Amino acid sequence: MAHTIEQFSSEVHAVLAADPGPAGREKVRRLLEDVLKDEDFVATHLGDDQPERRVLYEDRELGFLILGHVHHNARRTKPHDHGSTWAIYGQAVGLTHMDEWEIVEPATAERPGKVRRARSYELTPGDARVFNEGVVHSPWRDAPGKQVRIEGGHIERAGRPAFEPA
Repeated sequence: MAHTIEQFSSEVHAVLAADPGPAGREKVRRLLEDVLKDEDFVATHLGDDQPERRVLYEDRELGFLILGHVHHNARRTKPHDHGSTWAIYGQAVGLTHMDEWEIVEPATAERPGKVRRARSYELTPGDARVFNEGVVHSPWRDAPGKQVRIEGGHIERAGRPAFEPA
């Protein structure tokens, strides 16, 4: 089935309006996995000429965003969570390695928290993963890749603490 951003965002809105918690997010994850298999959707919203991060849709009522990410280079991010919000990462093209971390020492305003790697896995095209509030993770890529990510709200406003490996 061909997907449009209008149809997809409407489905996400309906699911999250009915259940904004973890069970609703899991339903959205499954919807995203279906969208990631749509080559036309991926080509339309994740073209090679796109910026690294672009808002495809912002829901004014519920506050969630659907983002297109076109990673032009390899990159490793530091362990982080999304503060008071959540995210769903969906792999469209390429491979993302994902590490999840266990908090050993919580972060404070004065110093970063300490974390220990709990597990590692790969996101391949068509895979999507929910990261609820407080789940510390760090994606990294050896090569370019493309993702659709759904955020529960603007992460730059979510008070994200800093973490470093213990």
